[in-house]
Amino acid sequence: MRAELPHKVNGSAKYAIDVQVPGMLYGAVLRAPVEGAAPKKFDEAKVMAIKGVVKTVKLPYGVGVVAETPWAAFAARREIEASVSWSNDGKAWGFDSDKGLETFAATARDPNATATDWFKLGDVRAEMPKAASTFEAEYLCDYAYHAQMEPLNAVASVSAAGDSAEVWCGTQSQTMALEATANALGLDRHKVQLHDMLLGGGFGRRGPRDMDFLIDAVLLSKAVGKPVKSMWTREDDVHNGRFRPLSAHFLRAGFDATGKLVAWQHRLVGDRVTPFADPVRYEKAGKKDFILMLGADAKGYDVAHQLVEQVYEDTGIRTAPLRGIGFTANKFATETFIDEIARRRGVDPVKYRLELLAKTPRAYKVMERVAQMADWGRKRDNHGLGASYIDYSGTQVAAVVEISVDRSAGKIKFHNVWCVIDCGVAVQPDNVIAQTESSIIYGIGLALTERISIKNGTVEQSNFYDYVVSRNSDVPPMHLEVIQTDNPPTGVGQMATPLITPAVSNAMMALTGVRLRHAPFIEERVKKALG
Repeated sequence: MRAELPHKVNGSAKYAIDVQVPGMLYGAVLRAPVEGAAPKKFDEAKVMAIKGVVKTVKLPYGVGVVAETPWAAFAARREIEASVSWSNDGKAWGFDSDKGLETFAATARDPNATATDWFKLGDVRAEMPKAASTFEAEYLCDYAYHAQMEPLNAVASVSAAGDSAEVWCGTQSQTMALEATANALGLDRHKVQLHDMLLGGGFGRRGPRDMDFLIDAVLLSKAVGKPVKSMWTREDDVHNGRFRPLSAHFLRAGFDATGKLVAWQHRLVGDRVTPFADPVRYEKAGKKDFILMLGADAKGYDVAHQLVEQVYEDTGIRTAPLRGIGFTANKFATETFIDEIARRRGVDPVKYRLELLAKTPRAYKVMERVAQMADWGRKRDNHGLGASYIDYSGTQVAAVVEISVDRSAGKIKFHNVWCVIDCGVAVQPDNVIAQTESSIIYGIGLALTERISIKNGTVEQSNFYDYVVSRNSDVPPMHLEVIQTDNPPTGVGQMATPLITPAVSNAMMALTGVRLRHAPFIEERVKKALG
């Protein structure tokens, strides 16, 4: 049994937001609306007139306030927001995500656009021109937010002399929490003590390089010489999130005279991620952005010639790994494309996948088994089925979703999800099931509702009323099976998330004859597609 689970159930589990230390004050930070901008001036007198405010702190990236209560800190920040002006620094000023995506798509389909190779198998450039026939399609993916339930927060206590620090936070990278604190204070890492707390959701937002919420507490504590708990509101987190990147995908397939798929080309245009998230690995990999690009190939399928090209854009928008990393967008493109190819050939999409997976037995088995579980061949009145498959770092996963659609509202409803996972040795099968269920629910949100849009470089969404995550009523019955093998364990935490979006697109095609190519499938887009 997981050691922390009883404490979570009975409410005694301690998160960073629960931490109380003697003499602690509360901090809030108004961050610049665009990365790279800095505060120029604000009405400090009005801020200091608020009861309980102790100090304002001008930071390179915003304005902080320290107060005796969180409510005073939040009130002071609102006052700062009313009067602050910002510098024009920051690349993202003027960026519009809708127009940007149009530009990305144009670049993706332009054969003369400069691209670099991400993945090569065989020789697509030689074989594609020889193809007896070709087929091409394009797909689009919006920015997406991590939406972790516990708001970002941390507690820091910097010594009066500034020569040591103690911090409390929930983090996905304890080493980087120490490093970030030490660097912010100009200290040796061994002068920092970290209390590693439970975290109420990470999904990449509390990852190795995303220590902004911790640095807030550290700098505010240094400024007042007392412990400070810094807390972000949900609006802070949405406005200042680091998002799954915007991306456009152009795919081309080449077939021989018998109709066999022999060549596969995928050109991806998207925001950079890895240069920020893992710069050392980025440089060592020859400037290949693995967080953006993973899953863009046709791994598992028998395609002799494959080429995946990367075109990086630098919009200035903050990006980061999000649960499922590049697979969430890239498998939407590749698995929807496979479905389109099958339908053009007049072949059942599951049967077609099985043909292409015949040389990879573990992949074949998960696809075959999930189709059996879903009773794939049985027709359902007013319901559609869609399938998808993924090789995620060696873990083999296949899914089938059953959906219906309210045509007048453009609302897609899930009725069932079937999923089979082969992750090698499953040490704790019940945990594998739980992680996969969670992964599917996360995928439902990314498929249907979760999008961040940018106007003039700033985020338009604010909270869960306009960034809509999955509710209980959105979650269908889930039917999961773990295939036990003696292969090395390969992971389960996010492996099913990327399957949901392509499976929904494929199910919509089966149900309505309409293909959805822009994720997420928000109601306005569905209504427009249905005409």
